[in-house]
Amino acid sequence: MAQTTATKRGAEQASGKEAIRPFHVNFPEAELAELRRRISATKWPERETVPDATQGVQLATIQALARYWATEYDWRKIEAKLNALPQFKTEIDGLDIHFIHVRSKHQDALPLIITHGWPGSIIEQMKIIDPLTNPTAHGGNASDAFDVVIPSMPGYGFSGRPATTGWDPAHIARAWTVLMKRLGYTKFVAQGGDWGAIITELMGVQAPPELLGIHINMPGAVPPEIDQAAATGAPMPDGLSPEEKLAFERLQFVYSKGVAYGYQMGLRPQTLYGIADSPVGLAAYFLDHDAWSYALISSVFAGETAGLTRDDVLDNITISRLTNTAISGARLYWENKFGYFSVKGVSIPVAVSSFPDEIDLCPRSWAERAYPKLIHYNKLPQGGHFAAWEQPKLFSEELRAGFRSLR
Repeated sequence: MAQTTATKRGAEQASGKEAIRPFHVNFPEAELAELRRRISATKWPERETVPDATQGVQLATIQALARYWATEYDWRKIEAKLNALPQFKTEIDGLDIHFIHVRSKHQDALPLIITHGWPGSIIEQMKIIDPLTNPTAHGGNASDAFDVVIPSMPGYGFSGRPATTGWDPAHIARAWTVLMKRLGYTKFVAQGGDWGAIITELMGVQAPPELLGIHINMPGAVPPEIDQAAATGAPMPDGLSPEEKLAFERLQFVYSKGVAYGYQMGLRPQTLYGIADSPVGLAAYFLDHDAWSYALISSVFAGETAGLTRDDVLDNITISRLTNTAISGARLYWENKFGYFSVKGVSIPVAVSSFPDEIDLCPRSWAERAYPKLIHYNKLPQGGHFAAWEQPKLFSEELRAGFRSLR
């Protein structure tokens, strides 16, 4: 059994710039009232001229969201849930990093750092905290327990907003190792999706001795020749299996139709004043992440029961609005120098969960080629890009299975 408990120089005993400071969320009521006023004052365009979502977020969907946001949504509910969790801040490389840190009651719990993505926040991971830290209450075994650390990425949510350049995914990856060691963990594992997947893979490339392995649900496993062909609109390469052909077609669609936001933020993030100023502008921009997630969210605001609730969606948007992090979060795309789905050269143990509605599908053949130490691979029956948020039970079970061999 690897030593995973906190050392004596743990979280509560760090001092100075390395101090771990308790954090509590409490936005003034005046800010919430102003938010509702701003939503109600939205200047609307006419509806789209097509019967589907090919022009973007549909007017009926965003107006249903706005009505609920302005009249029924209660921020205080998620604020109370956040404040029921142990939250902290600590300074790393001159920037305050906010994080949730929940220790398991079970002995020898495996420390795990989980990283969210864009347009996201710690909201995405809140449903999996109890299943991971308290597995016996969710059909698991005590031997599968985790201590869970969920940081807000720099420029996102309650973390500090970088005032200088340099907070790219590799820098964040290094900072997460600093954070885990500061919390006293001598061995740990890491997990991520979206930006969290890129950051977690870069932790695997950096391979600090404390990091036992990683789990990812947006794998950077696309072979270089496949990635280049999909990105440039070149013909499908010869010799692909049926599963690989489907993955190529999905990737080609994403590059040509699905990542306009990534190109915009990657080139001109500061120009997006509209999403900083307008609550509804921010919400629409956040909803338009990928076709599969949008279909799920639009169905929720049409009254259907799906993997997310209206409150789930608005909790995530409202954090960004109240913390004024729309632009600081967007700059991560500008900072990034890595391909979204490309192979990065991870040499440590890797577990992969492939969800059917992810924006990049990952055949086992690609995973085995990208990760020489692939310790777990599974294709799930349901779930998409925000898998921990949409399918917390399946996701938690995947993390238990994926890391079991490293305990």
